[in-house]
Amino acid sequence: MKLLSVVTALLSTSAALGFAPAPMGANRVATSLNAGADELYIDQDRRNIMNLILVGSAGVTVAGLGLPYIYFFFPPSAGGGGGGVSAKDALGNDLFAKDYLDSKLAGDRSLAQGLKGDATYLIVKEDKTLESYGLNAVCTHLGCVVPWSAPNNKFMCPCHGSQYAPTGAVVRGPAPLPLALAHCETAEDGKIVFSPWTETDFRTDGKPWWN
Repeated sequence: MKLLSVVTALLSTSAALGFAPAPMGANRVATSLNAGADELYIDQDRRNIMNLILVGSAGVTVAGLGLPYIYFFFPPSAGGGGGGVSAKDALGNDLFAKDYLDSKLAGDRSLAQGLKGDATYLIVKEDKTLESYGLNAVCTHLGCVVPWSAPNNKFMCPCHGSQYAPTGAVVRGPAPLPLALAHCETAEDGKIVFSPWTETDFRTDGKPWWN
């Protein structure tokens, strides 16, 4: 009988504990975890937008820093742009063939503003007409402007001693290439006009290096 009484007492105690209310702290922890899960949840659309903003910002930054660095390795063309450009004097005034030739002697080689604003030689032939090409005055060694030496009948660079023939062909280095060419014509309104030279270089019989 004693054993039966003990077993009955244990069963009663376990049943009472099974229906006892949960501690207040446990409810609060469960509620906090659920609330935190709701706050941390981000839907897929919002996630995609945030990724696009991040990638776009990074792309703009990389492009802004990288493009100038890449462009540094491509030197500016010494030739010229796409269409004809009026030759101009030092003050930016258009040059007209008749007035220009009247003011120059045969064999003269004087500078004008040419394609892309580059200093370009206009050449007056012995018959007092303009040569059909102009010569870019930028030395192909390190970019100095090469003056014309009439007594020596050639272009002589004062920087490193490069010399060019009257046609702009290399006579003495260290310049590796001839002076760039540009077509020189007289427009219908009388203006002297430069345009890009894209055909064979008649001095080397090869492709123009400045194109």
